[in-house]
Parts: sequence; structure tokens; C-alpha cells
Amino acid sequence: MNLRTLVVDDETLARNRLRKFLEQEPGVEVIGECENGPEAIECIRRDRPGLVFLDVQMPEINGLDVVRALPAEHLPAIIFVTAHDRHAVEAFAVEALDYLLKPFSRERLQAALRRARIRLQDAPQMQAGQMKTATRLVENNSSWLTRFVVKEGNQMLFVKTQEVDYIEAAANYAVLCTPKGNHVLRETLRNLEASLSPALFVRISRSIIVNVERIKAIRLVLPGEWQVILHGDRELQMTRGLKEVQERLQYSTGRPSPENH
Repeated sequence: MNLRTLVVDDETLARNRLRKFLEQEPGVEVIGECENGPEAIECIRRDRPGLVFLDVQMPEINGLDVVRALPAEHLPAIIFVTAHDRHAVEAFAVEALDYLLKPFSRERLQAALRRARIRLQDAPQMQAGQMKTATRLVENNSSWLTRFVVKEGNQMLFVKTQEVDYIEAAANYAVLCTPKGNHVLRETLRNLEASLSPALFVRISRSIIVNVERIKAIRLVLPGEWQVILHGDRELQMTRGLKEVQERLQYSTGRPSPENH
């Protein structure tokens, strides 16, 4: 029996490379490709693949959101695919079927397929239970980034996420702003946002993500223009809608109230 497989990745080159590998494997039938989360949810519910290669990091609805959106009866075996090793946390290595770190070799893919066949043949009901457990771990923030690794000179610094006041974009870099100084990270703000817990961080503009625990107030400065005031009185311009930011701040236990000044 062929292993009916779906490929989900927002990058065309990545999908093509994975499909090329899979087409060389006997007993594997690629039934389709999806480039985003909503497409993946629809295809999985409609076509019922036995195995899904699911990119963790996609815009708007990522791979973890896809898993959460599927009822247990529609949940296939899932192999997560990620370009960042910080996504390959222990929860997924243990609870999920497998994960592949880009760029992976054909031999690594074959090992994942062997594992998939064994698990699907021996205990198909077990997979759904394990994926539900993995999803529950995600919802409890076990997968979110907890520290940044910053290279400065000949040393590597480890900066805890809760120690960061805010993160500001600088081209393809990000500046971690902390009370003790700033650190430059070779990473885009978009990638960082997907890895940070929404319980701790909120994006207030195109170029700034703020630690909600550092927010002291939200201040109206002009009609329709707001500022985020941090502890230490740092002022940051907020260009995202006030309602959106307030909704995100509700994740925080100590959310501030807007000020009318």
C-alpha cells in the first residue's frame, strides 16, 4: 500500500526539493502540495493523507496552528520541517513522529519515512494521541524561544527572552534592547516573531516587538496616535491598531490600561 503523502511549505523551492526526493522513494505517493496553513487544513480534511510533511514556520497560520485546527479523526502522521533548530525542541522530537532540519539529506528523509511506516503500521491510533500531546505542549509555551544566542567578538552570549525590553528591526538584523545594553542578532523580525510566545511579546509596529511585561502604559499623544511607555520611561511609537495590541496584551496577567494624556 502506498504511503499517501502531502507536502506543506510556503517556499516553492523547498516543496520542489522535497517532492523530488519523495518521488524517488518506492511506495510513496505525493497526493498534493500546499503553500500555506489554510490550504493545508482544507487538503488534510478533504484528502485524508496518511503522512504530512509540515513546515513549522509559515506566515499567518504556521504548522503548529495547522495541527491545532485539525480534529483528532483527521490528524495524519506529521513530520515537521524547519529551517531553524530552535523549532526542533524536545517536545516535538519525543511527541511528534519526526522532524527534518533544512537542508536535510535524502538519507535523513529516508530514515524519517522508515519511522513513519513502522509507526503507522504498528499503532495508527497512537499517532493522534501523541500529536494532541504535542499540541498541548505548544499551547503551554513549551516550544517558544526562551533565550537568544548572540555572537559578539569571540564569544557567544545567551540572553533570556524575559530580559529583553523590546526588539527593533535593522534591515535583515534585529537589535535586542535590554536594560544592560543592546545586542545585534542576525535574524529578521518576522522570523523572531514566529518563535516568540504571544504571552510575552507583542508587535506594536512594522519594526518593533515589545515585551509586554516591560509595558507601563499606552498613551494617546495625538488623535489616532499612540505611544507605548516602558518601565524606565522609554517611549515607542505604536502604529498597529490599539484594539489589536490590547487583545494581545490580554495574554499578560498585568496588562496596563491606556492613558489619555
